[in-house]
Amino acid sequence: MNSVTALRKACAALPQSQETFPFGLDTLVLKVGGKIYALCGLNTEPPTLSLKVRPERGDELRAAHSAITAGYHFNKRHWITLPLGGLPDDLSGELLRASYGLVVRGLTKAQRAELGL
Repeated sequence: MNSVTALRKACAALPQSQETFPFGLDTLVLKVGGKIYALCGLNTEPPTLSLKVRPERGDELRAAHSAITAGYHFNKRHWITLPLGGLPDDLSGELLRASYGLVVRGLTKAQRAELGL
């Protein structure tokens, strides 16, 4: 994803994804089941995207890509931050979907059923 527009489009394709702005208009927060799976800082150039990852995957990604850092304002073991447009689209899309999947799997069975997931 190389833009906020592309990010929004990718997130809109994920079932039950919601866009919110709980921290003000400069931070786009994407949720599923009331839980954050992505956060986009809109006031930086380029915008930054924070995503949830398994700790070992985060370590691997940070070692392989200088653009990926520990999650800004998040648990550094479970979140990564990257600049939009700083990685190939297929990789950033994969990371977005994986973050969404981690959050969905963390929801209770009842919550997933309520959301139709």
